[in-house]
Amino acid sequence: MLLFLIPVLGMIFALREARAQSVTQPDGPVSVSEGASLELRCNYSYGATPNLFWYAQYPSQGLQLLLKYISGNPLVKGIKGFEAEFRKSESSFNLRKHSAHWDDSAEYFCVVS
Repeated sequence: MLLFLIPVLGMIFALREARAQSVTQPDGPVSVSEGASLELRCNYSYGATPNLFWYAQYPSQGLQLLLKYISGNPLVKGIKGFEAEFRKSESSFNLRKHSAHWDDSAEYFCVVS
């Protein structure tokens, strides 16, 4: 059984307007068995309906946009089998993948703007 480590970090983009906002990713580095499901939590604090994004930074590469929520359907499908669900009542936007692969090893960033 292959295990791989997925470090998670949070990121906040500043807005042009001054509003209280924050993003937390409560999971530290996560180890996942290949083929197992993966969920990375993202909680935010924001005064209005936010725009939400998940990025990955794979080894020796720049940031890659996995998916984004601007409005509409709260279940967002992204690239590489990733999806996230916007839950306004819980102020969360958790990233999921049903079957993780070793090449999913990356740093993951949840972003609010």
